[in-house]
Amino acid sequence: MPKITESNLIAGVQIVEPSMHGDERGFFIETYRREWFPLGREMIQGNRGDRKAGAIVGLHYHLHQADYWYVPYGTCRVVLHDLRTGSPSDGVTQTIDLGARPDGTHDHRGIFIPPGVAHGFASLTDMTITYLVDNYYNPNDELGVAYDDPAIGADWGIATPTLSKRDQANPLRKDIAPHQQPIWGMRT
Repeated sequence: MPKITESNLIAGVQIVEPSMHGDERGFFIETYRREWFPLGREMIQGNRGDRKAGAIVGLHYHLHQADYWYVPYGTCRVVLHDLRTGSPSDGVTQTIDLGARPDGTHDHRGIFIPPGVAHGFASLTDMTITYLVDNYYNPNDELGVAYDDPAIGADWGIATPTLSKRDQANPLRKDIAPHQQPIWGMRT
């Protein structure tokens, strides 16, 4: 059985340390189970992203979608920021490194990210990320906030990142339109 703990910084974020089973042939690891998140919804789509070292993706957020991330190859720094007005952790930023460690081991942790928590990652090495989502792609729920917003104060671990045009154009937190502002406890 995995060890599942709520973030000590951001309400609703769950960190999974899965059980690993192996022998001389290799290992087996269960990376996700629906029952691990009793307050979550069914994950209905799986995605994979491969990124080169130095890339930053995000910060993105959704009003109606949760994500579950797992890094099977390489190392990434996950940055989370609670945008939910009224949340006990509103305005808190957290970083978590997932995947391969400098000593050559792999931590195999996964992370559940609830709606309203901005999320992004920096590729500290070439890497692969898999993510499950509990809603189908909806362009109206693909929102963003500036990765370098001083009010967020994220430490990405990369001095000169490569970003998409979309992520370069994300607004500062203070400039998020009212109808795009997440509110604690609201989800449809």
